[in-house]
Amino acid sequence: MSGTALMMLALALGTYAFRLVGPVLHGRVELPDRVRVLLSAGAVVLLVALLATGALTEGGEFAGWARPAGVAVGGVLAWRRAPFVVVVLGAAAATAVLRAAGVP
Repeated sequence: MSGTALMMLALALGTYAFRLVGPVLHGRVELPDRVRVLLSAGAVVLLVALLATGALTEGGEFAGWARPAGVAVGGVLAWRRAPFVVVVLGAAAATAVLRAAGVP
């Protein structure tokens, strides 16, 4: 078996094990409130980090100012509780307008 196939098998088994742990341990393990708060905060931090790297970088370099501005417009629209379609179209339109104006 090649190294790549072995690694894929290991990742598949690990993923299955993580998915199995939830139903198996449901009701048997009680997490303290502090751990629940930390897990919730950790999830938010990971999502913000993913958003920042996706919005600010492309190919390991700065993506330019149009993309972060579009993400900011989308964020403001989402914060104002606009429908999802409006958020996506607003962010795309803002980015497109800036790029058409020559902003990288």
